[in-house]
Amino acid sequence: MTTSEAGIRAGVVILPQFGHRETATRWKAVQEMGFAHGWTYDHLAWRSLADEPWHATIPTLAVAALATTTMKIGTWVTSPNYRHPVTLAKDLMTLDDISDGRMIAGIGAGGEGWDSAVLGQDDITPRERADRLVEFVTLLDLLLRQSETSFSGNYFDAVRARMIPGCIQQPRLPLVIAANGKRTMRLAASFGAWATTGAPLQKWEDRETLTMDQWWAGVARLVDGYNAAEPPEASLRYLSLDGAPVFSLASIDAFTDACGRAAALGFTDVVTHWPRPEGEYAGDPAVLEHAASLLGDGGIVGF
Repeated sequence: MTTSEAGIRAGVVILPQFGHRETATRWKAVQEMGFAHGWTYDHLAWRSLADEPWHATIPTLAVAALATTTMKIGTWVTSPNYRHPVTLAKDLMTLDDISDGRMIAGIGAGGEGWDSAVLGQDDITPRERADRLVEFVTLLDLLLRQSETSFSGNYFDAVRARMIPGCIQQPRLPLVIAANGKRTMRLAASFGAWATTGAPLQKWEDRETLTMDQWWAGVARLVDGYNAAEPPEASLRYLSLDGAPVFSLASIDAFTDACGRAAALGFTDVVTHWPRPEGEYAGDPAVLEHAASLLGDGGIVGF
């Protein structure tokens, strides 16, 4: 029986907006609620929250790793916008050690915005972003599998980069590829793990102009595209429910409806966000707790 036939695993994003004590408390709470995985964003600044407190991703995940014992933890998602595979691989290897083999790396192409401009680099085209992602993931995979790697690419180089002692998880920690286009979906299929936030939009705010049915129709088209890339039967499929025009924890009915629709489309996992007091992902933490009460073993929402 596949996960989607039995139910669907659920995870929670905790934005890196808190000091280390509150961060540890929240991550521990997500594990105690029974969720399958916890995530944080990998941005230097993010959209409307750019002028709010925002901590670094890797130290945040180190705190999360020490605050939890069984729950998977990961990046939702890291990108080449300001990361280099060599330094990222070293960080990921170390996080896999700190977490005793529970680290997952969600990776995407990176869009335009704060992270793509902060280092003064020029804008690149969508095609170039796809090219860069393929090279980024290819090199990262090599680095995490090998004790020494040399590589020469169009975007990234490595000269005898050491990765010792390597990951706890072998042959390396899991890579989950965020993808919407044909080429990046083929990349995700080759790794057997795909993530999406829904059909791409010109602006993040444009999602508010969609109906829920329109958003889910876009997700269904993406599923068709991923299936066309011929992923392995056991491929993991992650959907961020909060790319939708309605926050998935706006009510418990919204959450259960979203989980059911995602499972029907073949997703193995869904991701929601810890509710914030206002603005992005505004909601009541009591709904998160109610959602947690629906979880069975392994963080699975059953139907």
